Amino acid sequence: MLGPVILAASRSDKMRRFVSAAPGTKQVVARFIAGENVDQVVPIIVDAADKGLEVTLDVVGEDITTVEQSHAARDAYLELIDRLKDLGLGTRAEMSVKLSMFGQALEGGHELALANVRPVVEAAAAIGTTVTLDAEDHTTLDSMFAIHDALREDFPQTGCVIQAYLFRTEADARRLAANGSRVRIVKGAYKEPAEVAYQDKAEIDKAYVRVLRILMEGEGYPMIGSHDPRLISIAQELARRAGRKLDEYEFQMLYGIRSDEHLRLAAEGHRMRVYTAYGTDWYGYFMRRLAEKPANLLFFARSILTKD
Repeated sequence: MLGPVILAASRSDKMRRFVSAAPGTKQVVARFIAGENVDQVVPIIVDAADKGLEVTLDVVGEDITTVEQSHAARDAYLELIDRLKDLGLGTRAEMSVKLSMFGQALEGGHELALANVRPVVEAAAAIGTTVTLDAEDHTTLDSMFAIHDALREDFPQTGCVIQAYLFRTEADARRLAANGSRVRIVKGAYKEPAEVAYQDKAEIDKAYVRVLRILMEGEGYPMIGSHDPRLISIAQELARRAGRKLDEYEFQMLYGIRSDEHLRLAAEGHRMRVYTAYGTDWYGYFMRRLAEKPANLLFFARSILTKD
């Protein structure tokens, strides 16, 4: 399987240099990355709002190594929130953050990440929106959930992400659903060992449905992160069985993938949120998108081979 190989490459500096220098890279990266800075991403947010879509914004660049970089990440999100406030788009856009970008992996990282993310959550709340904590590899999750719990004491709308391929996720979903949290369910996009995660696609899909049922039948707000037509149909049926109204859950898809489906779901009255990443340190995010779907890798390879 190519996915695990690509995920391993996402941590390789040598591969980072090779991919960054490849002649077709810029063209393909533009498919998944909305821009390099706030000025470039603002028109995309406005366009999405005009089309009846909502967005969640991710400033890419989680592979930091210093406290100063963690503070810079915090400040990048605060700049974004200021721009959303000026444009009056706070109710149409939320933020997604990776705690590794806020210093979670550094010495004293749990406290550092919490200290960095709290002002972002506070600023988001002040303009009428919120923050979702992205899930990363399984070794970071206990810290992520503890930070999530701490933030929800003052900002109960703070969301988090759970990953269907992890064995622990059904238990996490029950706890979160009972607490009424906002929870995004995704399949998972990190290289995880067989001791903690399903490896077979069919088993991951089954786990996804089990977890989604828990969320739909719970007291929280489910956010369905998937591009899979079958899972989207199942989500709609589970929502119907649970008696949920259209504004009591939402779908989320990545910028640049199945854009027509974004518009179709929104036209049907569903809340449809587009996960929109931007920034200059795009390599890790980009490689995970390639790993998720072979067609993305083929698209990348074809772009390199046909580039003059």
